[in-house]
Amino acid sequence: MAEKIRLEIIALANNDAQNNSFVLLLKEENGNRRLPVVIGAFEAQAIAVVVEKIHPGRPLTHDLLYNILTAMNAEIREVTITTLENGVFHALIHCAFSDGRAIEVDARTSDAVAMAVRFNCPIYVEAAIMEEAGISFEDPSRPGTPAVALSGSLASYSIERLEHMLEDAIAQEAYERAVEIRDEIKKRKG
Repeated sequence: MAEKIRLEIIALANNDAQNNSFVLLLKEENGNRRLPVVIGAFEAQAIAVVVEKIHPGRPLTHDLLYNILTAMNAEIREVTITTLENGVFHALIHCAFSDGRAIEVDARTSDAVAMAVRFNCPIYVEAAIMEEAGISFEDPSRPGTPAVALSGSLASYSIERLEHMLEDAIAQEAYERAVEIRDEIKKRKG
């Protein structure tokens, strides 16, 4: 079984880079890394109504699923973000029934988190995914300072090095990587 890291929701914010999307920011429980997950507006609303203790007049889709599961004497014990493919996170919902049966259900991460907040169950990420996509917000050698490096990313390179990497990525027609490098350069130049 893969090592898992427990996460907590720390923010849900508009995504300025993409219309009609939000960033769900998850923080590792015992560390300084954050895991940003881009989600749709509907899923953001489904999470926000529970986190903010808002009671809509009628059940949302995730509330309906919660009601069905509890009527069947089932519960969600945990959700785990298990993979990252082409920039998209995938998750498993771990369900348990009163008769002892347990199942894992493949889900979008946003839906898994929306169900986790309803069942008040833990949210985990596999350690390898956090290593690849997590962002460190502190330099461990100087607590309290902004990070110089992003875990598994481009922030540790100088702008000059990034510009050379960008040229190489374009020459090799690795356009997705080129976009990542370009965005890192833009972020630094402000």
